Amino acid sequence: MRWYYWTGLIAVVAVVAGYFYVQSRLSAPLMGDAQIAQMKEDIEAEDESAFVIPPPQPAEYPAANPLNNVYFGELHVHSSLSIDSYIFGNRLNSDQSYRFAKGQPVTSPIGGQMQLTVPLDFAAVTDHAEGFGQQRRCDDPESGEGIRWLCEQMENPSLSLFLQLREAAAQRPPAQPVETSAQEDEKAILFAQEAWAEIVAVADAHNDPGRFTTFAAYEYSPPLPGRGKIHRNVIFRGNDVPVSAVSAYDAPSEIDLWEKLNAGCQTPCEFLTIPHNPNKTWGLAFANHTIDGDAYTEADWRVRGSVEPLVEMYQIKGNSECSIGFSTTDEECNFEQFLPRCEEGQTVGCISPTSMARDGLKIGLELEDTIGINPLNFGLIGATDTHNSNPGDAEEWDYRGPAGVGSATAKRRLSPGPDGSYPNLMNNPGGLAAIWAPQNTRDALFDAMQRKEVYATSGTRIRLRFFASFDFEDGMADRPDVLETAYRDGTTMGGELEGVSRGAPKFLIWAMQDPLSAPLDRIQIIKGWTEDGETFEVVHDVACSEGRAIDPETKRCVAIAASVDLSNCEFDEARGAAELKTLWTDPDYHSSQNAFYYARVIQNPTCRWSTYDSLRIGRDPPDNVPPTITEMAWSSPIWLRRD
Repeated sequence: MRWYYWTGLIAVVAVVAGYFYVQSRLSAPLMGDAQIAQMKEDIEAEDESAFVIPPPQPAEYPAANPLNNVYFGELHVHSSLSIDSYIFGNRLNSDQSYRFAKGQPVTSPIGGQMQLTVPLDFAAVTDHAEGFGQQRRCDDPESGEGIRWLCEQMENPSLSLFLQLREAAAQRPPAQPVETSAQEDEKAILFAQEAWAEIVAVADAHNDPGRFTTFAAYEYSPPLPGRGKIHRNVIFRGNDVPVSAVSAYDAPSEIDLWEKLNAGCQTPCEFLTIPHNPNKTWGLAFANHTIDGDAYTEADWRVRGSVEPLVEMYQIKGNSECSIGFSTTDEECNFEQFLPRCEEGQTVGCISPTSMARDGLKIGLELEDTIGINPLNFGLIGATDTHNSNPGDAEEWDYRGPAGVGSATAKRRLSPGPDGSYPNLMNNPGGLAAIWAPQNTRDALFDAMQRKEVYATSGTRIRLRFFASFDFEDGMADRPDVLETAYRDGTTMGGELEGVSRGAPKFLIWAMQDPLSAPLDRIQIIKGWTEDGETFEVVHDVACSEGRAIDPETKRCVAIAASVDLSNCEFDEARGAAELKTLWTDPDYHSSQNAFYYARVIQNPTCRWSTYDSLRIGRDPPDNVPPTITEMAWSSPIWLRRD
């Protein structure tokens, strides 16, 4: 029995172990019949009429557009094929996941209904490759005693099993949970290939060009101590894919992953990888070495730059944009971010200077100064990472917890864990990926992801355009042909401008509110640059609703008092703006700088999911988290290269 056949299973179940070790008050079975019955009663007692939400909307299918349409979707969700999702109680498969993405309701394991208000335009179900074939092994009558024992535990795992697997996962290589024969190991490979082929076939069956796009995809999931992760989603352009999904069984680090994907993915097969949860990588996300401490070579950086154009910087486990204290005082870094900054000597359970997306962008500029290339010029997207087979379900009022029965009722989500803390409150419904493309097809969306004409939202469908040029003229933002001019004379988000000395670049930023959510508050530009071997950043308010002036010293406009009625979650529709558009020039631009710029849109306040849950069960909102949030959107950057 080779250790790496079990790496992913241990890693995936260890996530469950860590989750329930903190959140469960059970000492033996995960969930007994009496507890399930009580939770069903709790669900039936929840009052879904206690707050105001929009009714479900029909899908829209815009015609092809050479100036690009925006498509909203999900590139990170788990079905029951993921072992951790299965252990949590989810029995909804990938076929049901895609049906949910297209607008159909689904029912949770204990009876709660979930449904998108607006169907998605695209989706990829990204189950953990490390568990592929495990359910087939459970159904195989020739499986040995060890496999049969493990399969029984998966149906009703105990806390002791969780702790055992969690401890094993922290080892490198992980310890074996059960003994298996050589014959069983060979079957495991075959079963994993069959599961992967089925995943590809289900995605193909739901792909409907022009109406709904799917991608063959999976998640690569090596473990880290302390419930950390250095995971990546693997997205393929079409159905020309390798015979096997490269998992942590096969590839101990991301460098091995890319090597094996390139070896197995022959033309016309194309792929990209998307790291997620930089905030929980314990500094590995943008470090110069792998999980095993192997240093990146220049060749490794070049491969990373070619296959990893995007980073998932917002999802159910938090916001990975930035952290106060690492060269920033940006107060918006606190948005849905609950991990502390690492103190001296602390390496686990905290944010390091190589954890967050903004830090990664700055490290990319430093690499360009030292090795002549920027392999970290990535775009930004959001996702949910939900394990409930409900892709794109990022609406605050529809949040049902991260996975299955463990947090399936409002009462459990708002209750403390065994240590008196409230770990569920540190999660959120996650975000969405937005892609600008001429049409809703695999090729068009994949091309847009490769060129990084994408952006992230925290869950609402804010529409955001972002362009830059040295040739934009004053007044351009008000022209009727503004988009034609922007594409003709400039570069869009994800693009690059060569620095010239004839003046500062102009940035066109255009944001429109989600029609089903609150008006917009402001647009900001975040700039990062290198100068004399050091990196710097600054945040500018560049457009503020209601004509508010921007203070030239603070670079901010004054706040407005947009209210939310916490008795029913009605928000103030009279304050803010339906649309913000401006042409902004960097007052401190120098052509000698390598720099990046990205736009951040801030929405007026709406109820946080924890407030909706409080209304469901007739409680006051918890006082240890804000009752409201200001949803956001983040563009992919535009890079300027020095003369």
